Amino acid sequence: MLDRSPVRRDGGTTRALRDTVAFAADVERLGYHRFWVSEHHGVPGVAGSAPTVLAAAVAGATSRIRVGTGGVMLPNHRPLVVAEQFGVLEALHPGRIDMGLGRSVGFTAGVRDALGQGKEAADGFGAQVRELLGFFTGEHGYPGVHAYPAEGLRVAPFLLATGSGAGLAAELGLPLVIAPVRGERALVEAVTRYREEFRPSEWAREPYVVVSSAIAVADSAGDARRLLVSEAWATVYSRSHGVFPPLSPPGEILALPMTERERRRLDETLDGQIWGTPAEVEDRLGALVGATGADEVLVTTAAHDQSARLDSLARLADLHALV
Repeated sequence: MLDRSPVRRDGGTTRALRDTVAFAADVERLGYHRFWVSEHHGVPGVAGSAPTVLAAAVAGATSRIRVGTGGVMLPNHRPLVVAEQFGVLEALHPGRIDMGLGRSVGFTAGVRDALGQGKEAADGFGAQVRELLGFFTGEHGYPGVHAYPAEGLRVAPFLLATGSGAGLAAELGLPLVIAPVRGERALVEAVTRYREEFRPSEWAREPYVVVSSAIAVADSAGDARRLLVSEAWATVYSRSHGVFPPLSPPGEILALPMTERERRRLDETLDGQIWGTPAEVEDRLGALVGATGADEVLVTTAAHDQSARLDSLARLADLHALV
Protein backbone atom coordinates (compact mmCIF):
# COMPACT_ATOMS: atom_id res chain seq x y z
CA MET A 1 0.00 0.00 0.00
CA LEU A 2 1.22 3.47 -0.93
CA ASP A 3 -0.25 6.42 0.96
CA ARG A 4 0.59 9.96 -0.15
CA SER A 5 -1.01 11.62 2.90
CA PRO A 6 -3.67 13.34 0.78
CA VAL A 7 -5.31 16.40 2.28
CA ARG A 8 -9.09 16.23 2.30
CA ARG A 9 -11.19 19.35 1.90
CA ASP A 10 -12.67 18.94 5.36
CA GLY A 11 -9.27 18.41 6.98
CA GLY A 12 -5.75 19.82 6.93
CA THR A 13 -2.13 18.74 6.67
CA THR A 14 -1.80 17.77 10.33
CA ARG A 15 -4.87 15.56 10.13
CA ALA A 16 -3.65 14.06 6.85
CA LEU A 17 -0.36 12.96 8.40
CA ARG A 18 -2.02 11.54 11.48
CA ASP A 19 -4.49 9.72 9.27
CA THR A 20 -1.59 8.13 7.39
CA VAL A 21 -0.06 6.74 10.58
CA ALA A 22 -3.42 5.41 11.79
CA PHE A 23 -4.17 4.02 8.33
CA ALA A 24 -0.88 2.09 8.35
CA ALA A 25 -2.00 0.24 11.47
CA ASP A 26 -5.28 -0.65 9.75
CA VAL A 27 -3.44 -1.88 6.65
CA GLU A 28 -1.16 -4.01 8.81
CA ARG A 29 -4.18 -5.53 10.51
CA LEU A 30 -5.61 -6.48 7.10
CA GLY A 31 -2.46 -8.46 6.33
CA TYR A 32 -0.74 -6.29 3.73
CA HIS A 33 2.98 -6.82 3.24
CA ARG A 34 4.31 -3.26 2.83
CA PHE A 35 3.25 0.30 3.61
CA TRP A 36 5.02 3.07 1.73
CA VAL A 37 4.86 6.87 1.90
CA SER A 38 5.83 9.41 -0.75
CA GLU A 39 7.64 12.73 -1.27
CA HIS A 40 5.87 15.81 -2.62
CA HIS A 41 6.93 19.42 -2.06
CA GLY A 42 4.72 22.48 -2.13
CA VAL A 43 1.59 20.57 -3.18
CA PRO A 44 -1.55 21.91 -1.43
CA GLY A 45 -3.36 18.58 -1.60
CA VAL A 46 -0.52 16.39 -0.32
CA ALA A 47 0.99 16.56 3.18
CA GLY A 48 3.68 13.92 2.68
CA SER A 49 6.78 16.05 2.13
CA ALA A 50 9.33 14.26 4.33
CA PRO A 51 9.04 10.51 3.65
CA THR A 52 11.79 9.23 5.94
CA VAL A 53 10.36 11.21 8.86
CA LEU A 54 6.87 9.91 8.16
CA ALA A 55 8.18 6.36 7.66
CA ALA A 56 9.72 6.55 11.14
CA ALA A 57 6.34 7.45 12.62
CA VAL A 58 4.63 4.64 10.69
CA ALA A 59 7.24 2.08 11.72
CA GLY A 60 6.85 3.14 15.33
CA ALA A 61 3.07 2.71 15.17
CA THR A 62 3.22 -0.77 13.59
CA SER A 63 5.03 -3.99 14.45
CA ARG A 64 5.09 -6.39 11.49
CA ILE A 65 4.47 -4.67 8.17
CA ARG A 66 7.45 -3.53 6.12
CA VAL A 67 7.69 0.27 5.93
CA GLY A 68 9.31 2.35 3.23
CA THR A 69 9.17 5.07 0.63
CA GLY A 70 7.60 5.20 -2.78
CA GLY A 71 9.76 7.05 -3.02
CA VAL A 72 12.46 9.41 -1.90
CA MET A 73 13.16 11.71 -4.87
CA LEU A 74 16.92 11.38 -4.93
CA PRO A 75 17.70 14.46 -7.11
CA ASN A 76 16.41 16.60 -4.23
CA HIS A 77 18.95 15.24 -1.72
CA ARG A 78 22.57 14.37 -1.16
CA PRO A 79 23.04 10.56 -1.22
CA LEU A 80 25.02 10.62 2.04
CA VAL A 81 22.12 12.19 3.92
CA VAL A 82 19.63 9.73 2.43
CA ALA A 83 21.88 6.81 3.39
CA GLU A 84 22.14 8.10 6.95
CA GLN A 85 18.37 8.53 7.22
CA PHE A 86 17.64 5.00 6.04
CA GLY A 87 20.46 3.70 8.19
CA VAL A 88 18.73 5.17 11.23
CA LEU A 89 15.41 3.65 10.18
CA GLU A 90 16.96 0.22 9.64
CA ALA A 91 18.87 0.39 12.93
CA LEU A 92 15.66 1.20 14.83
CA HIS A 93 13.45 -1.25 12.91
CA PRO A 94 15.76 -4.00 11.60
CA GLY A 95 14.47 -6.06 8.70
CA ARG A 96 11.40 -3.89 8.11
CA ILE A 97 12.66 -0.97 6.01
CA ASP A 98 12.32 -0.51 2.22
CA MET A 99 14.18 2.24 0.36
CA GLY A 100 12.12 3.20 -2.71
CA LEU A 101 13.90 5.76 -4.91
CA GLY A 102 12.61 8.04 -7.67
CA ARG A 103 14.11 10.62 -10.02
CA SER A 104 11.41 13.32 -10.08
CA VAL A 105 12.24 16.93 -9.23
CA GLY A 106 9.99 19.69 -7.91
CA PHE A 107 6.45 20.05 -9.27
CA THR A 108 6.83 23.76 -10.16
CA ALA A 109 9.68 26.11 -11.01
CA GLY A 110 9.27 27.84 -7.64
CA VAL A 111 9.57 24.56 -5.74
CA ARG A 112 12.62 23.58 -7.78
CA ASP A 113 14.22 26.93 -6.98
CA ALA A 114 13.48 26.44 -3.28
CA LEU A 115 15.02 22.96 -3.40
CA GLY A 116 18.05 24.32 -5.26
CA GLN A 117 17.63 21.73 -8.03
CA GLY A 118 16.54 22.35 -11.62
CA LYS A 119 15.03 19.85 -14.03
CA GLU A 120 18.52 18.80 -15.11
CA ALA A 121 19.15 17.32 -11.64
CA ALA A 122 17.21 14.23 -12.74
CA ASP A 123 19.86 13.52 -15.38
CA GLY A 124 22.31 12.44 -12.68
CA PHE A 125 19.91 9.96 -11.08
CA GLY A 126 21.93 6.88 -12.01
CA ALA A 127 25.13 8.24 -10.49
CA GLN A 128 23.23 9.28 -7.36
CA VAL A 129 21.77 5.80 -6.91
CA ARG A 130 25.21 4.21 -7.26
CA GLU A 131 26.66 6.63 -4.73
CA LEU A 132 23.80 6.03 -2.29
CA LEU A 133 24.18 2.25 -2.45
CA GLY A 134 27.92 2.69 -2.01
CA PHE A 135 27.41 4.32 1.36
CA PHE A 136 25.89 1.03 2.60
CA THR A 137 28.74 -1.08 1.23
CA GLY A 138 31.56 1.39 1.95
CA GLU A 139 32.38 1.67 -1.78
CA HIS A 140 31.44 5.27 -2.50
CA GLY A 141 34.62 7.05 -3.53
CA TYR A 142 34.97 9.41 -0.55
CA PRO A 143 38.10 8.37 1.40
CA GLY A 144 37.66 8.46 5.15
CA VAL A 145 33.88 8.98 4.95
CA HIS A 146 31.55 6.55 6.72
CA ALA A 147 27.75 6.82 6.55
CA TYR A 148 26.88 5.89 10.12
CA PRO A 149 24.79 3.91 10.90
CA ALA A 150 24.12 2.88 7.27
CA GLU A 151 27.50 1.36 6.46
CA GLY A 152 27.29 -2.41 6.80
CA LEU A 153 23.49 -2.46 6.94
CA ARG A 154 21.33 -3.71 4.11
CA VAL A 155 18.14 -1.74 3.46
CA ALA A 156 15.97 -3.20 0.67
CA PRO A 157 16.21 -0.83 -2.35
CA PHE A 158 13.53 -0.40 -5.04
CA LEU A 159 13.74 1.77 -8.14
CA LEU A 160 10.67 3.64 -9.38
CA ALA A 161 10.42 3.42 -13.17
CA THR A 162 10.21 6.94 -14.53
CA GLY A 163 12.03 7.82 -17.70
CA SER A 164 14.86 5.31 -18.06
CA GLY A 165 14.20 3.87 -14.61
CA ALA A 166 13.47 0.32 -15.79
CA GLY A 167 16.77 0.10 -17.68
CA LEU A 168 18.69 1.50 -14.73
CA ALA A 169 17.06 -1.00 -12.36
CA ALA A 170 18.14 -3.82 -14.67
CA GLU A 171 21.69 -2.48 -14.95
CA LEU A 172 22.11 -2.09 -11.17
CA GLY A 173 20.30 -5.31 -10.29
CA LEU A 174 17.51 -3.65 -8.30
CA PRO A 175 13.82 -4.48 -7.83
CA LEU A 176 11.57 -2.43 -10.13
CA VAL A 177 8.38 -0.51 -9.29
CA ILE A 178 6.37 0.44 -12.37
CA ALA A 179 2.90 1.74 -13.25
CA PRO A 180 0.92 1.27 -16.50
CA VAL A 181 1.00 5.01 -17.21
CA ARG A 182 1.25 4.65 -20.99
CA GLY A 183 -0.96 1.60 -21.27
CA GLU A 184 -0.53 -2.11 -20.66
CA ARG A 185 1.41 -2.78 -23.86
CA ALA A 186 4.14 -0.28 -22.93
CA LEU A 187 4.15 -1.68 -19.40
CA VAL A 188 4.65 -5.26 -20.58
CA GLU A 189 7.42 -4.18 -22.97
CA ALA A 190 9.25 -2.30 -20.20
CA VAL A 191 8.98 -5.23 -17.77
CA THR A 192 10.13 -7.72 -20.42
CA ARG A 193 13.13 -5.56 -21.27
CA TYR A 194 13.94 -5.21 -17.56
CA ARG A 195 13.97 -8.97 -17.09
CA GLU A 196 16.06 -9.57 -20.22
CA GLU A 197 18.68 -6.97 -19.26
CA PHE A 198 18.76 -7.67 -15.50
CA ARG A 199 22.19 -8.12 -13.96
CA PRO A 200 22.26 -9.98 -10.62
CA SER A 201 23.67 -7.94 -7.75
CA GLU A 202 24.11 -8.17 -4.00
CA TRP A 203 20.78 -6.34 -3.72
CA ALA A 204 18.76 -8.80 -5.84
CA ARG A 205 19.83 -12.07 -7.43
CA GLU A 206 16.83 -12.19 -9.77
CA PRO A 207 14.49 -9.64 -11.38
CA TYR A 208 11.70 -8.48 -9.08
CA VAL A 209 8.72 -6.52 -10.41
CA VAL A 210 6.19 -4.49 -8.43
CA VAL A 211 3.30 -3.16 -10.55
CA SER A 212 1.34 -0.26 -9.09
CA SER A 213 -2.26 0.78 -9.67
CA ALA A 214 -5.18 2.48 -7.98
CA ILE A 215 -7.63 -0.30 -7.09
CA ALA A 216 -11.16 -0.10 -5.68
CA VAL A 217 -13.51 -2.93 -4.72
CA ALA A 218 -17.17 -2.45 -3.77
CA ASP A 219 -20.59 -4.12 -4.00
CA SER A 220 -21.13 -2.55 -7.42
CA ALA A 221 -18.85 -1.35 -10.18
CA GLY A 222 -20.41 2.10 -9.93
CA ASP A 223 -19.61 2.41 -6.23
CA ALA A 224 -16.04 1.25 -6.83
CA ARG A 225 -15.49 3.74 -9.66
CA ARG A 226 -16.98 6.50 -7.55
CA LEU A 227 -14.43 5.77 -4.80
CA LEU A 228 -11.59 6.69 -7.17
CA VAL A 229 -13.17 9.89 -8.52
CA SER A 230 -11.75 12.27 -5.91
CA GLU A 231 -8.08 11.60 -6.59
CA ALA A 232 -8.63 11.12 -10.32
CA TRP A 233 -10.22 14.57 -10.53
CA ALA A 234 -7.42 16.12 -8.46
CA THR A 235 -4.94 14.68 -10.96
CA VAL A 236 -6.91 16.02 -13.94
CA TYR A 237 -7.28 19.43 -12.28
CA SER A 238 -3.54 19.62 -11.63
CA ARG A 239 -2.81 19.16 -15.34
CA SER A 240 -4.99 22.15 -16.24
CA HIS A 241 -4.24 24.45 -13.31
CA GLY A 242 -0.82 23.39 -12.02
CA VAL A 243 -2.25 22.76 -8.54
CA PHE A 244 -3.16 19.40 -6.99
CA PRO A 245 -6.18 20.33 -4.82
CA PRO A 246 -7.42 18.70 -1.60
CA LEU A 247 -9.73 15.75 -2.17
CA SER A 248 -13.43 16.63 -2.43
CA PRO A 249 -16.49 14.34 -2.18
CA PRO A 250 -17.05 12.46 -5.47
CA GLY A 251 -20.70 13.56 -5.73
CA GLU A 252 -19.68 17.21 -5.81
CA ILE A 253 -16.99 16.53 -8.40
CA LEU A 254 -19.31 14.65 -10.75
CA ALA A 255 -21.78 17.55 -10.56
CA LEU A 256 -19.18 20.12 -11.64
CA PRO A 257 -19.62 21.88 -15.00
CA MET A 258 -16.49 20.30 -16.54
CA THR A 259 -15.19 21.11 -19.97
CA GLU A 260 -15.32 18.35 -22.56
CA ARG A 261 -11.55 17.98 -22.24
CA GLU A 262 -11.70 17.67 -18.45
CA ARG A 263 -14.49 15.11 -18.64
CA ARG A 264 -12.53 13.07 -21.18
CA ARG A 265 -9.37 13.19 -19.09
CA LEU A 266 -11.30 12.12 -15.97
CA ASP A 267 -12.80 9.16 -17.82
CA GLU A 268 -9.40 8.21 -19.27
CA THR A 269 -7.78 8.35 -15.83
CA LEU A 270 -10.45 6.15 -14.28
CA ASP A 271 -10.43 3.73 -17.22
CA GLY A 272 -6.70 3.18 -16.61
CA GLN A 273 -7.34 2.05 -13.03
CA ILE A 274 -8.78 -1.17 -11.60
CA TRP A 275 -12.24 -1.02 -10.05
CA GLY A 276 -15.37 -3.13 -9.78
CA THR A 277 -17.02 -5.88 -7.79
CA PRO A 278 -14.76 -8.48 -6.15
CA ALA A 279 -15.16 -10.83 -9.14
CA GLU A 280 -14.46 -8.04 -11.65
CA VAL A 281 -11.38 -6.81 -9.80
CA GLU A 282 -10.09 -10.34 -9.40
CA ASP A 283 -10.35 -10.84 -13.17
CA ARG A 284 -8.70 -7.51 -14.07
CA LEU A 285 -6.00 -7.83 -11.47
CA GLY A 286 -5.31 -11.42 -12.47
CA ALA A 287 -4.97 -10.31 -16.09
CA LEU A 288 -2.51 -7.56 -15.13
CA VAL A 289 -0.40 -9.91 -13.03
CA GLY A 290 -0.56 -12.55 -15.74
CA ALA A 291 0.54 -10.14 -18.45
CA THR A 292 3.43 -8.69 -16.45
CA GLY A 293 4.42 -11.62 -14.24
CA ALA A 294 4.41 -9.15 -11.35
CA ASP A 295 5.83 -10.39 -8.06
CA GLU A 296 3.80 -7.83 -6.11
CA VAL A 297 1.03 -5.29 -6.63
CA LEU A 298 1.39 -1.84 -5.09
CA VAL A 299 -2.02 -0.35 -4.30
CA THR A 300 -2.05 3.45 -4.69
CA THR A 301 -5.70 4.15 -3.89
CA ALA A 302 -6.63 7.44 -2.24
CA ALA A 303 -10.20 8.53 -1.56
CA HIS A 304 -12.19 11.25 0.16
CA ASP A 305 -14.18 8.63 2.09
CA GLN A 306 -11.59 6.90 4.25
CA SER A 307 -13.96 4.29 5.66
CA ALA A 308 -14.97 3.27 2.13
CA ARG A 309 -11.30 3.04 1.15
CA LEU A 310 -10.56 0.79 4.12
CA ASP A 311 -13.55 -1.41 3.26
CA SER A 312 -12.24 -1.64 -0.32
CA LEU A 313 -8.81 -2.71 0.91
CA ALA A 314 -10.37 -5.33 3.19
CA ARG A 315 -12.26 -6.77 0.21
CA LEU A 316 -9.08 -6.67 -1.87
CA ALA A 317 -7.16 -8.54 0.81
CA ASP A 318 -9.73 -11.31 0.63
CA LEU A 319 -9.12 -11.93 -3.06
CA HIS A 320 -6.95 -14.99 -3.63
CA ALA A 321 -5.31 -13.18 -6.58
CA LEU A 322 -3.17 -11.40 -3.99
CA VAL A 323 -2.22 -14.47 -1.97
